[in-house]
Amino acid sequence: MRPRDAMFVAVVLTLGLCALVGGEKPSPCQCSRLKVSNRKNCGYLHISRDQCFEKGCCFNSSIPGVPWCFYPLPLQASEPCLPGPDSEQCVMEVSDRKNCGFPGITPKDCASRNCCFSNAVPQVPWCFFPKPVRDCYY
Repeated sequence: MRPRDAMFVAVVLTLGLCALVGGEKPSPCQCSRLKVSNRKNCGYLHISRDQCFEKGCCFNSSIPGVPWCFYPLPLQASEPCLPGPDSEQCVMEVSDRKNCGFPGITPKDCASRNCCFSNAVPQVPWCFFPKPVRDCYY
């Protein structure tokens, strides 16, 4: 195989893997914990529930006048090899975070409190209490 052919195969495989990852059905917490006012359209008029989930998006047609197929909340990245809550418990709107730490807390100290840690958004609690997943639904 020539180097150019190998590069082409690598690109095709990478694009295929990206398509698979993007098409995963989001978790119930990623969908139900997103405030209606924060929904961003992910579909098109008359998209079906299955088509929406195939795009990796959430579907809820119970509220007229807002997007029914919408982008999910992101899963919170957890620190590798640290104990703590399941990542599903850490999925929530930034405005719903309840402080579980102190300014400058490390991921390790946060995990020792059995709390969630994400420093992706400045000026909000980075160490915050998890939420039970029993309230999550599609």
